[in-house]
Amino acid sequence: MKKISQHIYVRTLTESDAEALLTLERENRTYFQQFTPLVQDDFFTVPRQKERINRSMQRRAKDEAYMHGIFLNETDALIGTISLNSVERGPIQGALLGYVLDEKQGGKGYMTEAIRLIIDYAFYELYLHRIEAGVKPSNIGSIRVLEKTGFENEGLHRKKVKINDKWEDHYWFAIIHPDES
Repeated sequence: MKKISQHIYVRTLTESDAEALLTLERENRTYFQQFTPLVQDDFFTVPRQKERINRSMQRRAKDEAYMHGIFLNETDALIGTISLNSVERGPIQGALLGYVLDEKQGGKGYMTEAIRLIIDYAFYELYLHRIEAGVKPSNIGSIRVLEKTGFENEGLHRKKVKINDKWEDHYWFAIIHPDES
């Protein structure tokens, strides 16, 4: 799957992306740890990134999750990841959105473009009804991106995710398929 917008494209990651993924994770380790659960040091190796990519391909084959890289159109540089996780079929038809972006690329509209591409993919190719996303109240940039892309804040989940050994509150956002709202 490859989706293209004005400045970026998203596509499924392959094993050949492992080194670029590792570089992204290493260069942004401190930045990402503000918003995501801690990972062990062995996460920061090429074999672990290959394993991560292969696990994502297995989960895709089972219709459980869809992990994509975010790449710049001009250079094909990997600048982030965006995923649909915890896919539920049947009466739910939903998934959880997760994403990270290279700190140096923030504020340029790339994540807004990526989320719009993934929303389109989720609703019109995966036939999902609802996409949800959690975000720390202190992550103002992420909140703005979700709001710009049509997500609505549905409330606060107290002590929802353990980040850096501390249970953190998260606002819960959701977007409903526009043809089914």
